[in-house]
Amino acid sequence: MSFNPLQERGIPLDRQLRNWRELNVLPIDPDHADPYTRCRIIAMNGIEVEAILFSHQFARHCPDMEVKHQLAQVRYIEAQQQKAVNWLLPGLASVLETTIAYEQVAVDLTAWVARMEPDPYLKQAYHFGVLEDFDHLYRYANLYEMIEHRRAEKIVDNLTEVMPGRPTYLHHRHPIDNVREPYDKSVVDPISRLHALTIMAAEQQTMNFYMNVGPTYMEPIARQLYQEIGLIEEEHVTHYESLVDPGETWWEQLVTHEYNECYLYHSFMQTESDPKVKAIWELHLNMELEHLRIAADLMRRHDGREPEEVVAPQLPAPVTFEPNKGYLRELLGTEIDVTTIGTGYVKDMHERFQQWQEAIHGGEKAPSELIIDENRTKSGEEYRLETEGPHPVPSLRAHR
Repeated sequence: MSFNPLQERGIPLDRQLRNWRELNVLPIDPDHADPYTRCRIIAMNGIEVEAILFSHQFARHCPDMEVKHQLAQVRYIEAQQQKAVNWLLPGLASVLETTIAYEQVAVDLTAWVARMEPDPYLKQAYHFGVLEDFDHLYRYANLYEMIEHRRAEKIVDNLTEVMPGRPTYLHHRHPIDNVREPYDKSVVDPISRLHALTIMAAEQQTMNFYMNVGPTYMEPIARQLYQEIGLIEEEHVTHYESLVDPGETWWEQLVTHEYNECYLYHSFMQTESDPKVKAIWELHLNMELEHLRIAADLMRRHDGREPEEVVAPQLPAPVTFEPNKGYLRELLGTEIDVTTIGTGYVKDMHERFQQWQEAIHGGEKAPSELIIDENRTKSGEEYRLETEGPHPVPSLRAHR
């Protein structure tokens, strides 16, 4: 059934404030919850954080006091939504368990977006990033086995494979080679706007998470691995945010943010297996419909345009967390030795890439390589979860 969020009416803003009892959500059971329920929670936390940060940036550049008041009112509700969503994560889970779930989100959400993306250049950007997140999952899974003596299949539940992707030490690139060409807002498919915003928000939240939790570890190898991958997540945010047309007005961006929240809450309602969590998705959707209505009215008043000029009148096919094993294996076989140069992609170790590698590594092994060596020494072998049979990763001939 089609759903047009621009025509639906949600909960009036003055009825959206929740008290402490209502915000005191029951967290999911870490031992029995659907792993994709946890993925949906992590993804929506990133979306809500991006909505809050965007609203703050908008307010800092907006001289209109009435608009600033409107942004502040909606933003406070968004902040309550973010707290309710993020507090669904169980306190019993370790930081590293949550980290592995973050990487499962990055792998399966980005792979799904890549499969659905109609623009070949944007699709290539998602292909490039997902092979790096795939390798991050492998590195953290080995760290998990080494310092917590547990195996990642308990977290990913065989839905996502764990094995080497593009080696993490090769993810370090000169900053100018992380900037992509933006889509053209005048001709872009509306779904491409949502894809870019969704993956940018997810990667931004991962970057923020790693930069904050990394130094809380005592083990030197854990601190080093979070530091290395945290730097790569900064590269990924640069990579994805540059896909967005910088010519979009603040009003266009505001409408897109609110529409995307409606889209994702509506999507996750369709597949959520936990009734308590599904009720939160439904409640937040009804709140976001009002936020979207407010954003659309602001756009009409201040930009002189209709929201249908930016977003589609009907929601696209729902975003789905599902296994992407075959798709990822195909990418591993064809695109593992790709790197970037300028706004494009090559399979050659060009001079700027080589110089950056030499500067960042200083002739030493990267933490992401050391963790595999150390786990082999401690456990007898590295950790992998290959549910579809062994898949030898092609040699990186371009980077030798």
